[in-house]
Amino acid sequence: MDDKKRKEVAASLLKDMEATATRMRELIVAMPPHDLLGYIYAQHMMKAMVDQSAEEEQREAVGSNDLINENQFLLEYVHAVLASDDAPADVTFDEAQCADLFELSCKLREQAMFFAVITSADTKDGVFGPDTADIEFRAKSNWVILRGNRYQVLEGEFYSYVLAPHNDVLKEVYGVGAAEIAEGFQAMADATRSGHSDAIMEMSKQFEAAQAFAAAQDIPLEDVMEAWIAANAEQSKAAGRAMDDMFRGGIANVSRHTTLPPALLADLAYQRGEETEFFAAGDFAGTPYRTLPARKKPLIQLGADYYAIDPCFTRDAGYRALLYNLLQRKPDYKKTFEDRQKRMSEAAFADILAAQLPGATVFQEIYYKDPASKQWSENDTLILVDDVLFLVEAKAGAAATIASPALDFGRHAQSVQDLVLKAYKQCERFFNYLNSADEVLLYHLEDGKYEECGRVRRSDYRVMVPIGLTVESFSPFSTYCKELPQVEPLLGRHAFISLSIDELFVLKRLLPTPGEFAHYMEVRQAVAGMRRAHLFDEFDHLGAYLKKNRFDQDIAKQLQDGKVSMLIWDGMSDIVDKSFEGEDWEARPFPAQHFPKEVLKLLDALDATRVQGWLSAESHIRDLGEEGRKNLAKMLTDLRQTLNQHPARYFVLGGDGEPLFVWLQQHGQQIDWKKVNEKASAASLAVKASNVVGVVAEIGSDGTYRRAQSFAVHIPTERTQENASIYEDAARMVHPTRAVNLKQPENVSFLRKTRKPGRNDLCPCGSGAKFKRCHGR
Repeated sequence: MDDKKRKEVAASLLKDMEATATRMRELIVAMPPHDLLGYIYAQHMMKAMVDQSAEEEQREAVGSNDLINENQFLLEYVHAVLASDDAPADVTFDEAQCADLFELSCKLREQAMFFAVITSADTKDGVFGPDTADIEFRAKSNWVILRGNRYQVLEGEFYSYVLAPHNDVLKEVYGVGAAEIAEGFQAMADATRSGHSDAIMEMSKQFEAAQAFAAAQDIPLEDVMEAWIAANAEQSKAAGRAMDDMFRGGIANVSRHTTLPPALLADLAYQRGEETEFFAAGDFAGTPYRTLPARKKPLIQLGADYYAIDPCFTRDAGYRALLYNLLQRKPDYKKTFEDRQKRMSEAAFADILAAQLPGATVFQEIYYKDPASKQWSENDTLILVDDVLFLVEAKAGAAATIASPALDFGRHAQSVQDLVLKAYKQCERFFNYLNSADEVLLYHLEDGKYEECGRVRRSDYRVMVPIGLTVESFSPFSTYCKELPQVEPLLGRHAFISLSIDELFVLKRLLPTPGEFAHYMEVRQAVAGMRRAHLFDEFDHLGAYLKKNRFDQDIAKQLQDGKVSMLIWDGMSDIVDKSFEGEDWEARPFPAQHFPKEVLKLLDALDATRVQGWLSAESHIRDLGEEGRKNLAKMLTDLRQTLNQHPARYFVLGGDGEPLFVWLQQHGQQIDWKKVNEKASAASLAVKASNVVGVVAEIGSDGTYRRAQSFAVHIPTERTQENASIYEDAARMVHPTRAVNLKQPENVSFLRKTRKPGRNDLCPCGSGAKFKRCHGR
């Protein structure tokens, strides 16, 4: 299709969209809002029930999830019309017109998607280089169909955290603090999530009570209803509220289902006819490519009550509207507000992920003299844990833009670019500083003076992850920004990652240990450095990791054949999504990668001991595929069971990556580190490895792993008189007929006690630390 024809088709689609939207507006405004809401929500509930009961093949055939999304799309249009039009004097509910409305909603959604295809296809180049056309299409299509990309059960946790810095002012302005507001937002989410089932249970309960009342008097139920209602006023009111929830949109009534004060709800709500922009004359009038009113204020006032018509914009729109109105009501709070937001966002990564970062050294607001500019530069948060470094640049403002990508894709992309590129540049400057010397100095700014607060050596860190952190998610741009020409891996190898605070609450649950989290971030960073490979959001990355482990390697293989211009993995988040479904979601175990029990015991011991280098050892073990994990489990089990005859055993596990040398020791027996190091060196020579990961585990008589730690394996590069015995040992390992087969490890003789190192001597384990700070503790 040539450019002229494409423009003609786009103009025709735009005209059709505007006509469809106008007809939808006419139908919506002519019906009583409560009845219309009740009908739409009832359809939503029935489709959800079909989705739950159908087999997987049926779900795909029916497309029930898509139908539910269409209902949500329609709810946003109901919100838009109620916000834009005064209530007519006469309204009538008409089920046939409701059916028309559903068809029109589907039609408008399809028209909008076709428009996204047509108007993006002719984009030859742009801010995202040759991939700009594809990313523009995704920005437009996601603007139309992205609904509810949050886990509703975590609403309260998110609000509680991000509002906590403003607790005193919230109480002053609204009479309630962060905890109460967070509870209210969670109650909003719960009402739409489980409101229908709660109403059904309440109706069933009251029906059974009425039946019992009738049976006690031996009178038919229909003849005693008036008497039962008179005698059970509260129960009958509860039944009435349940009926309203089920059939008149009552589950969206936040005045009923929350205890949030009217003043706060009013700040989040449109009154009828208050919105003047959405249907105003001009291009895209009333179409999904205007900014839906729900993106600005999520509630509508109907009579004396406030309603959350569409539950899916409540999180982000509610958060932005609340903070905006807080400052409108208290403008002198602006400077303090900004300072508090900054501190909250800068502390969030280390705070929320405290369990994943045990014993971490955390520097906040660090300064240094930039070698290039000779000026003082600042970074937000530096986190050092074992041999992993996280540099977090936090942006306290809202990530999501409400500027439509169809009206101005450049502006839409620029607002997100600004967030990413500013954080990226700050990270880049610090990484260049780290690379400028063997050891660099860090400073805090105290009373106008720069005071040294720490020193960092780049060589100490196996993994370094630069992160841009926003309060809210801004998928899909957060994962697509690696396509920006300006965004390259720092120092040629450390790719930049965009994350949000609300995503951290999910990561901390599904990656509960330091080893799991650090390994995920390694794999995640590898994918962040791959251009032309895309997953929609952080939860797709997380799902891919849980399902496939080193999914970065799978992606690399698919890209290597040269036949793929862009690779997209879709739907990987389903394993994560299902974790937050159902009333019992907190009681169920979260999905995790499978490890044999024996390997988990070793990982748990490494995590419990946490000697320097433990994350490196965990990473190596977690890199193993299914077969490697099984092999490791078998070797551990077989040799552990022989420790009652032998004080120590060892083996080498090879594979595609670096070999793993494991030394198993009876707990209570002193470790002969000279022997350990020599055997590890010999094994390294035997398997011709350039690097080997070493692990020593101490095991009790009951089979419990009491301690485990990694150690540095020295691999000789030249035979000398001093290391001749190591080379001879390696030769024996290579030839099983002459000595030991690595698959059938040598029985190590009883180890005689050796002189204990002095407290200030280097630890014989090879860590490079003094004995008192390593194994002498």
